Amino acid sequence: MPACHHCGGQLEARKPSRSDVCPSCGRDVKICLNCTFYDEGAHNKCREPQAEWVTDKARSNFCDYFRLSERAARRGVSREDSARKKLDNLFGKKGG
Repeated sequence: MPACHHCGGQLEARKPSRSDVCPSCGRDVKICLNCTFYDEGAHNKCREPQAEWVTDKARSNFCDYFRLSERAARRGVSREDSARKKLDNLFGKKGG
């Protein structure tokens, strides 16, 4: 089930309108950060080649290619922090 990028709250598995907000935190739902095509490493941070540039990825927009992502919410934990924690758990933390 889709989750809000900001708070991790459950979202309805349907195509949201531009005015829909998360029932948990009240933030916009139709944002790039909640989209299947959002990718930090991609050109324009979007894997959909025909999508127009969106300046603020955390605000509601008019993108016709938006699809609600099924990936888990980030909640402020970076990929690097997550990877480091997994390595520390696997090999044991040094210096302590």
